[in-house]
Formats: sequence, C-alpha cells, structure tokens
Amino acid sequence: MFLKFLLLTCISFSAGAEILIKPNTVTIVGETHGHPESYKLFQSLIKGYRKNNTCLTVALEINSNQQSVIDSGKVSDIEISSIIDHPAFRNLIDDLIAQKNNGACLKLLAIDGAGDDIDMRRDAWMAINLAKADKPILALLGNMHTLKKVVWSNTTGLPFVAGILNKQVKSYPQLGLSTECAKPLSWRFVPANTPEALELLNKHTFSLLNADEPDSAISVVDGVIVWECSV
Repeated sequence: MFLKFLLLTCISFSAGAEILIKPNTVTIVGETHGHPESYKLFQSLIKGYRKNNTCLTVALEINSNQQSVIDSGKVSDIEISSIIDHPAFRNLIDDLIAQKNNGACLKLLAIDGAGDDIDMRRDAWMAINLAKADKPILALLGNMHTLKKVVWSNTTGLPFVAGILNKQVKSYPQLGLSTECAKPLSWRFVPANTPEALELLNKHTFSLLNADEPDSAISVVDGVIVWECSV
C-alpha cells in the first residue's frame, strides 16, 4: 500500500531526485517563455503522473476569461499573451484537450489575471485560482512565479504566486533554457539544498530582480531543473 502511495504522489527524475505531487497541494513548474523544451518536459510530467489514471488539474498562464474557449476545445481561438504564446504551447494545450476528450481525468484551468477586466494583481489572482481549484494541481508558469521568498531591496515589492501560497506549494523553476548549444539541450534535477541550486537561482532569477540574493535556495524553491548543452 505504501509503495502504491509513492507511485501515485511522486514523479521520479534521476539519481533519486523527485518532483512531488501530493493530493492536496499545488506543484508549480517554471519556464522561460517560448522554449519548446519546457513544454515537452511539462507534458512528460503529466504523462508520468497519470500512469495510474490519477486525476489532475493542469493550470496554465492564460487569462481566466479564456476558460470557456479552452472548454470548447478550439485551441486556435484561445487568446494568449504574445509574450507567452508559442506553437509548442498551443500543441501542449491541444494534446491536453485531446486526452481529456478521450476520457482522461484532466482539468485544464486558465488562471491568469492580466487585463483591464480584473482589478487585482496578477500573482494574487493566480494564487486565488490555484487555492480554490481541485487538487492536485500541476501549473506551468513563468519562472519568477515559482519563488516562495523574495527579500526586496525596496518597500514596494510584493510576493509572487508561490510566495502567496507558500506551504501549499512545491515549486521548480526551469533554468538555462536560453543557453546556446550546437547540440540539443538536456536537463537534470538539482536539489534545493545544494550550492549549485543557489548559484543557478541567483544567476538566472535574482539577478533580474531588485532584491537581495538569498543565502540558501531551500526557502525559495523545492528544486531546480537546469537545462544545459548535451555532452
């Protein structure tokens, strides 16, 4: 029974590292928008989790006002921000809708709040949508939204999605996707309790923020997926 529970709640990567998907929590996988590799990895996580026909809510960084369009299955009609939109992203959505139509226990959820029709900060809106949705949830959001703790250098900084939900969330940014290689990129999992995870976070995320660099990655994320040139 215990082994069955592990199979239902974990997606195993390599060398014993795991992305945990627990029944009553939210798992956020970060991405650098416009890179097909991140969508393929996300698809593999869904496929791995659903091997046991377990139900899953998949949350995407699409305006909530597009939920009815997603539910209709008309992928080409979905309005997606130009920053996020990519053929591979739409292929991901199309694949998830096809799985759902074929009987998979999947829910697709548009959680973003960008636009004049929502009088709330995007991260707050997304956090509310994730908090009230059926669990477990696997979300694909921009990398910054995966940060649970940010010590801002000014007094106007506000928390990202993972920081708002905090203990309800497991978060894993995908870093290094912009690396230029002669060969295809490959990925590996870096545990949060390692110096490398901290170095990657500071280089790829905190260097872009008006915030103090953390001394440890443990309170910021639950692990890092790093993309690098294949050997």
